Amino acid sequence: MRRPRGEPGSGAPRPTERATCAGPGESWSPSPNSMLRVLLSAQASPARLSGLLLIPPVQPCCLGPSKWGDRPLGGCPSAGPVQGLQRLLEQARSPGELLRWLGQNPTKVRAHHYPVALHRLGQLLGSRPRPPPVEQATLQDLSQLIIRNCPSFDIHTIHVCLHLAVLLGFPSDGPLVCALEQERRFRLPPKPPPPLQPVLHEARPEELTPHVMVLLAQHLARHRLREPQLLEAIAHFLVVQEAQLNSKVVQKLVLPFGRLNYLPLEQQFMPCLERILAREAGVAPLATVNILMSLCQLRCLPFRALHFVFSPGFINHISGTPHALIVRRYLSLLDTAVELELPGYRGPRLPRRHQVPIFPQPLTTDRARCKYSHKDIVAEGLRQLLGEEKYRQDLTVPPGYCTDFLLCVSSSGAVLPVRTQDPFLPYPPRSCPQGRAASNPTTRDPAQRVVLMLRERWHFCRDGRVLLGSRALRERHLGLMGYQLLPLPFEELESQRGLPQLKSYLRQKLQALGLRWGPEGG
Repeated sequence: MRRPRGEPGSGAPRPTERATCAGPGESWSPSPNSMLRVLLSAQASPARLSGLLLIPPVQPCCLGPSKWGDRPLGGCPSAGPVQGLQRLLEQARSPGELLRWLGQNPTKVRAHHYPVALHRLGQLLGSRPRPPPVEQATLQDLSQLIIRNCPSFDIHTIHVCLHLAVLLGFPSDGPLVCALEQERRFRLPPKPPPPLQPVLHEARPEELTPHVMVLLAQHLARHRLREPQLLEAIAHFLVVQEAQLNSKVVQKLVLPFGRLNYLPLEQQFMPCLERILAREAGVAPLATVNILMSLCQLRCLPFRALHFVFSPGFINHISGTPHALIVRRYLSLLDTAVELELPGYRGPRLPRRHQVPIFPQPLTTDRARCKYSHKDIVAEGLRQLLGEEKYRQDLTVPPGYCTDFLLCVSSSGAVLPVRTQDPFLPYPPRSCPQGRAASNPTTRDPAQRVVLMLRERWHFCRDGRVLLGSRALRERHLGLMGYQLLPLPFEELESQRGLPQLKSYLRQKLQALGLRWGPEGG
């Protein structure tokens, strides 16, 4: 018989979200660590991850007979028939048999039997080599039994059932989890939670290991999930566990903050990182620079750490290491950030002989998704609209930022042939003293440089509204160097139907900037 996949809202768990639980008679408690590992490996939704961390932890409980009088869950005293039913549930060989024991013995069923049934269901779904077949109707009937009787559960039984339902993969918006959550909320005192309360205050930071939190951080960064509650949880964990964390772990925990362009509300986040950098900077050079890269994307570079990584001792130390090139590239970007964004910095800088281009080619994500990009059709639209000689594609400008399309424009707004102009603006900008840049510098060259920036769907966080940290940093620095930016958002590009519409769209965009060009371009 075929196993169901579990449609959203059906109440049926997905088979990929199974976990093996403790055996009959063993003391068992749902662990936040184990549940997070299961949900992350199954690529669970952010709502379910948040829900897991927001569920208060339960005390260990015995799901089977024990030498202390066989007191079951829910606080009900154990009687002979009741205890016999518990043993039958613990020894059930299929979900259908579980349902049969519960349905055929309504006078013997107590509240604590339902967590036992869910616990046994987890064992059955995780059994090897072949789990028993499961019918969706059976799981729905089991859910309905629990839903019908959960108003009589005590708060402890509700917590255990809720943990087990989440662990087994029942949908967070399904009837079972919603009913249990409603009963849990009904028993809580009426107190509105503060906005963006760090969720680990409720789930106890000491119960979550650094390895699990690193998995969570990597999951958010990899899938571009800008989830404030989960990010605040990681920030709070970092602050609470500061003394136990080394820089190699911290670099992984702070990665999603820079990538997702999210500065946490946790007030001790930056002071904590500064203390860790001061303590660990000389131990792991690459980890130190990785942390500073994340902070650079957040515009929160600590001066003390910059003094250290730009010192001759640090630079000489990394020169002979296997990762010397990547560290020099990151140091070059940090030096650019100091030049453009930190006018008050007066410490050492990266010597010119150690500087390398920051991003000498398009980023990896753009190369991997080139077949989904709008770059080719935009290039064809510009070719027909302006002519090939009036734009440059994929040009890397100092100090090493790759541009999508670059135009040279005269002071009167005429688009000039690129071959007759130097396409690069001077770096550092000549309009300001070294260490200070302006958004519109005045140089001896009257020609402006306009950069058309493709903003593809994967350049944003998953919600589609916030640019990823690396993209925001590139646009910010190009603007500070004097390039006039013309963003082309993916929503607008996707709405163009064919090349004629795209040419009309590009014409309107360029004309809105006051640009003009001759008829020879088409």
